Amino acid sequence: MKFAETFKKYFDWFTAALVVTVSLAVVLPASGKVYEAFSLLSKLVVAFLFFMHGLKLSPQNLWSGLTNWRLHLVIVAMSFIVFPILGLILKPVVIFLAGNDLYQGVLFVCVLPSTVQSSIAFTSIAGGNVAAAVCAASFSSLLAVFATPVLVNLLMRTTVGSSLASAVGNLCLQLVLPFAVGQAMRRFMVGWVNRRKRIIGFTDRLSVLFIVYVSFSHGTTSGLWYTLSFKLLLALLVGCALLLALALMSTAAFGRFLRFPLADRIVIVFCGSKKSLITGVPMANIIFPPHLAGVIILPLMFFHQMQLVACSFLARHYASKACLEAD
Repeated sequence: MKFAETFKKYFDWFTAALVVTVSLAVVLPASGKVYEAFSLLSKLVVAFLFFMHGLKLSPQNLWSGLTNWRLHLVIVAMSFIVFPILGLILKPVVIFLAGNDLYQGVLFVCVLPSTVQSSIAFTSIAGGNVAAAVCAASFSSLLAVFATPVLVNLLMRTTVGSSLASAVGNLCLQLVLPFAVGQAMRRFMVGWVNRRKRIIGFTDRLSVLFIVYVSFSHGTTSGLWYTLSFKLLLALLVGCALLLALALMSTAAFGRFLRFPLADRIVIVFCGSKKSLITGVPMANIIFPPHLAGVIILPLMFFHQMQLVACSFLARHYASKACLEAD
């Protein structure tokens, strides 16, 4: 297999765009009046992002799989209970390797919801229960609006820039309200949305790139990135890899221990071990003060790429296993 084909298989354009965006923010950051304008615009971009989520998500998909309550309970527990415990277990190792500031970013990864699009895509490739994956990933994202700030307040008390009530209020204003408006308008715009899925998906990622640029610009102007050496970033890479490995092993073990069928075990692995960059970046910018948001987002970017590569291998493994069982 040629290098270009291998790169395309495991590294999507969005990952390359993230690297370019961060590099641009380091070399040419927004500052002064431009930063203030971009900061205000980023809040509008976040609202637009979740308005589009509301337009795209079918209420039937969200609620149809809730009858399989055992499966969804395991995934919610993995996302918001087991993951934070894993983060606390790894605390001595990550702080030793990468320092406390980057550990806070790793801990933030642990309290985020599952991805939606990629969890569903990998479940489908692996031959899993796609309907349950749609429901589980969507429910995880909605629950995170309340669960994530509560967990941040409990686990990261010293780094939160606002009170719990204020954080939840801001999340509701910038995430839940636009999402609800999108859901309300879905009945009138569902045809328009279905015809433009690729354009809307591109807009989602473009919005995240803009928010990342604003966050990392502040980090550059405040001198944050000068404290992050290559050795420190490599140590962060190791910490995120350990977290992902533990998460994948835990989800696989829970699925087998609770005797779920293979199709549901696949859902648990892909929905329970993944964390959403598209949800996490806006949340970090709402919950944390500007001087912390950039360093908080950095571990999430590392984890995001790692989970895509690892899950692409796992999806093919489960697909071959499902074919063998079918035979």
